[in-house]
Amino acid sequence: MLTVAGVAALLLAGVLASPAGAQEDVVTAEGVQATLDNVFVLLAAVLVIFMQAGFALVEAGLTRAKSVANIMMKNLMDFAFGVVAFFSVGFAIAFGSGNDLFGTKGWFLGDGAATYGNLTVPVFFLFQVAFAATAATIVSGAMAERTRFRSYVVYSVVISSLIYPVVVHWLWGGGWLSKMGTPFIDFAGSTIVHSTGGWAALMGAIILGPRLGKYGRDGKPRVIQGHSIPFAVLGSLILLIGWYGFNPGSELAADGAIGGIAVTTTLAAVAGAIAAMGVIWVRSGKPDVGMTANGLLAGLVGITAGTAAVSNVGALAIGAAAGVLVVVAVIAIERLGVDDPVGAISVHGVCGLFGTLAVGLFATDGGLFYGGGTDQLVSQAIGAGAVMVFVLVASGILFTVIKATIGLRVPEEEELEGLDVAEHGSPGYPEWVGSGAGGVFDSVGAGRPAPAPAS
Repeated sequence: MLTVAGVAALLLAGVLASPAGAQEDVVTAEGVQATLDNVFVLLAAVLVIFMQAGFALVEAGLTRAKSVANIMMKNLMDFAFGVVAFFSVGFAIAFGSGNDLFGTKGWFLGDGAATYGNLTVPVFFLFQVAFAATAATIVSGAMAERTRFRSYVVYSVVISSLIYPVVVHWLWGGGWLSKMGTPFIDFAGSTIVHSTGGWAALMGAIILGPRLGKYGRDGKPRVIQGHSIPFAVLGSLILLIGWYGFNPGSELAADGAIGGIAVTTTLAAVAGAIAAMGVIWVRSGKPDVGMTANGLLAGLVGITAGTAAVSNVGALAIGAAAGVLVVVAVIAIERLGVDDPVGAISVHGVCGLFGTLAVGLFATDGGLFYGGGTDQLVSQAIGAGAVMVFVLVASGILFTVIKATIGLRVPEEEELEGLDVAEHGSPGYPEWVGSGAGGVFDSVGAGRPAPAPAS
């Protein structure tokens, strides 16, 4: 009597004995590993793309209801336009062979399109285009509630096709940062992705100017309350989930390192949230929810450069320091007259810079705190500084040209009424139509003076 195992063995023998079976490719360990690498990185790309939803919710939650549809539209379309721009031009500039400043091959994923390790060109492209979308969408929050939609589209295309790809090529595309005597380390993009978006956000916010009513006649900032803390917290948690694609996925292989990278990512994130909550609690007397959520994001941005190079204790220290820094930076930038509704400049620009420098301190191989001297720290400062200067100049030129040609800011009456109807023809919340400026759309707390510093 045949058992199930016996039947299976006979069937397998028949298949292997047949001509078709004889022609089947032999399964090898290398082939299985290549498949695993591609599946893992493709799933990581999906997680990073999912971060677009997180960014949209954070930005919508921390701003007013009267422009929520505009905010959702910007986060939707900077991904759409960004993918086309990066596919057509940006990917070749970022990863194509060329010179130390930019690549020149692989346009439209054609001849010369780059890849890495076991990854196929499509999988490598999808992972990298997800990063490009992240860099582009960071700017949206800093320029929220007062930017023309068409102008934002132009910005998205330029940063995805030119500014961000040039920065990428300098390091990940084999450019000059990758050839330094002491290699510049930015594993998943504290500088390459996050500070690029943060510095562009800074220039956009400066050139655009603050929202109406943000500063009183005495020049002091006023609180303009966001309309949905649940949106902001949910968005932050979605971003946390996406970061498990962002950081472990940057290993670009399904190997033994990804678990450790996920742990340092987690530790830095929670340390950032705890530290930010503690600082704002001491300062204001209350554990502010929005600032705590930004602390979580600050910890994530801070660890992204060194997530594979630091210890678990180092990750806790970096995350906690980033959580403190983001609170200080948000307050300082606001007092300098730069209106950033969601704290994007502080989270991504300032904490991205800090996280990059922190590698020179906390890297277990070459970090100052581990007896490695200052060589790594100097390399980190050179790389982060070069990216900051390039992005500030390039984005400054871009926003100035947009302002002088098609216009950067909506008219005053549109800003007061909200951008949803004026820019897109319908409100994000139809039941609130007619509330108008000064009503529900402006949210409780709009125009209220910012809390005084704790004594």
